[in-house]
Amino acid sequence: MTTISSVIRTHAADRPDAVALVCGDQSLTWAQLHARSNRVADALRKAGVGFGDRVGFLDKNCNEYFELLFAAAKLGAVLVAVNFRLTAREVGFIVNDAEARVFVVGAEFMPLVAELAGALETVQTLVVIGGDASQQSYAAWRDAGADVDPGVAPTGSDVAFQFYSSGTTGNPKGVLLSHDNVFGLLPTSAKMWGVTGDSVNLVALPLFHVGGGGWAMVGMFHGCKSVVVRDVDPTGIIKLIGAHRVTHAFLVPVLLHFMQQVPAAATGDFSSVELVVYGASPISEPVLAGAVRLMGCKFAQAYGLTETTGAIVTLPPEDHDPQGPHRHRLRAAGKPHEGVELKIVGPDTGAELPVGVPGEIWTRSSQNMLGYWRNAQGTASSVTGDGWLKTGDIGYFDDDGYLYIHDRVKDMIISGGENIYPAEVENVLMKHPSVADVAVIGIPSDVWGESPFAVVVARPGATVEPQELQAFARQHLAKFKVPVGVSVVAALPRTPTGKLLKRELRAPFWQGRERAVS
Repeated sequence: MTTISSVIRTHAADRPDAVALVCGDQSLTWAQLHARSNRVADALRKAGVGFGDRVGFLDKNCNEYFELLFAAAKLGAVLVAVNFRLTAREVGFIVNDAEARVFVVGAEFMPLVAELAGALETVQTLVVIGGDASQQSYAAWRDAGADVDPGVAPTGSDVAFQFYSSGTTGNPKGVLLSHDNVFGLLPTSAKMWGVTGDSVNLVALPLFHVGGGGWAMVGMFHGCKSVVVRDVDPTGIIKLIGAHRVTHAFLVPVLLHFMQQVPAAATGDFSSVELVVYGASPISEPVLAGAVRLMGCKFAQAYGLTETTGAIVTLPPEDHDPQGPHRHRLRAAGKPHEGVELKIVGPDTGAELPVGVPGEIWTRSSQNMLGYWRNAQGTASSVTGDGWLKTGDIGYFDDDGYLYIHDRVKDMIISGGENIYPAEVENVLMKHPSVADVAVIGIPSDVWGESPFAVVVARPGATVEPQELQAFARQHLAKFKVPVGVSVVAALPRTPTGKLLKRELRAPFWQGRERAVS
């Protein structure tokens, strides 16, 4: 198996009656998933989708996502899953930027899509999962297709996924990941994480995120059963783990924190769990220690980016002993995977730095993205001519080769696993008539890791009311991007050339902490 389409074709032939997916009360065998994706592929073809075309998807996690993913792959097309937490404006930008010909939407998100009436420039076919009186039903649209594999075979260099990652200019960027990128990681997952065809894999992160869609492919590659979580609820996840005898899961730290707080934690059955991989944001030692006590299984940390097709560094289970001689390694990201090159360079010079000296983390491997969708300038600024990807994170190595994340070159805020780029929030707040200047920074949060916070300067003669400004932001931004607090100051600190000194704004909030990320 070397492509997404070969995964479904292989398992449908080798284990047709084994359960591939469970979501709620719906389950699909590999044979059923293969047949459904054939029908969807035919429906997509009839809608004009061909090799290289994009198909938009807006819904929470569901089995239909995988029907579409494999259907698109069988045509050489690409599924573009959109963050369902975004506003209508943000969704519209992504769908138009991807030039999606077909847009599949969950019924609960149709009010949002209604706000985009006439604004979707390339969409020719709109299909609704769950039914909508004004649009064609996904089930009927799918079932009208022929159960015939179109037989298209993408190559390793063709695009497999197009995940959107917010950009520092305020507009999201489409990260192009090839089949080769994806399969640079999948074959090593058995050795690193112990996933096999007999595993039961919990898919809890949103599928529009590489931690969701990418982790799902780990289980799919091995042909095991995947338990798909539609609504992220700590109590519900605890019950799913026991009911389906889950063996493997990828969870974000904030969810591990919440799982320890609910009453179901006391009675949950975690006896089947072999390994929990966590990542997408840093974890605190108390949360990790509590999770280990609660679940009694092995834990591994994964570090990576959308641009690196997910994990490129792992902190293995043996380094997760809070009482052991290497307790300090709990603050490490881990060691690079086999075939992954890492180096620490001076952010200004590009020269490689010695052990223990913080600098920007650069990486080179078969998992590095092809580039950004129709954004040559963004690609050139992120990837060097000899293939090194600039992560934007600052870190250092210790004498044993462990990578530690120290800070960020870019101003990105990671809140509960979601990337928030201050420029996007700042652009919105600057539209408020009372705001003359603004800086958005990340401040520590015991729950989310970091939260956005706005420091603003009022226009002469105007007054900025923090709650009113937050309400204004909620009209234009997804909820997780809205600043949790607002501070009004006389002026923002800047260099003589006008560059904003965000470190000075962040410093009071992070004072006394070991590092400048949570």
